[in-house]
Amino acid sequence: MLTGAVLLAVIGWAFTFGLPAGNFWVKIGCTVAVITGYALACRRPRIKFSIREVLLGVASAAVLYGVFWVGNALSPYVVPEAHAQVKGIYGLGEGTHRVWIALLLLFVTGPGEEIFWRGFLQEAWMRKWGRWRGFWAATALYGGVHLFSMNPMLIGAACVAGAFWGLQYLWRRNLASLIVSHALWSAVIFALLPIR
Repeated sequence: MLTGAVLLAVIGWAFTFGLPAGNFWVKIGCTVAVITGYALACRRPRIKFSIREVLLGVASAAVLYGVFWVGNALSPYVVPEAHAQVKGIYGLGEGTHRVWIALLLLFVTGPGEEIFWRGFLQEAWMRKWGRWRGFWAATALYGGVHLFSMNPMLIGAACVAGAFWGLQYLWRRNLASLIVSHALWSAVIFALLPIR
């Protein structure tokens, strides 16, 4: 079950970033739909929405956006080619209207990734290896699949965001706030208010 999930994720991200043909957003949407379906077939995650969880998700998205805004300002001092790499990340969306990207991120990719990465993999590994080992394993794999992008800034961003949401899941053990956070953050940062 877990081996199959890891293989699906690795193959999915390799397909998304490694296949030059096709629209990036369609490819990532299909990948996330497949891994989400697999996760839901294996285990039903804990998703309990409440006003508190929604507000926590909105606040969480705002904090993470702020972290990335600061990171973007400081990154050229650490990675000389940082801005070119960030431009490459946004270049993945060329040819796709921002509204479609935002809708995909809000309703497919953001929620689906949380169901798979935190609600399924991190939860399973936390039960198997303990809270912190499960957290680190899921965070490492989430960052690791982004190696296929060959973009150090995107890999670093995935590690930061993965750790952020992983810690939030460790705290809440409820996907509701994470789904709101991931969906809002990704829609804003990739489509509505890009950080360039």
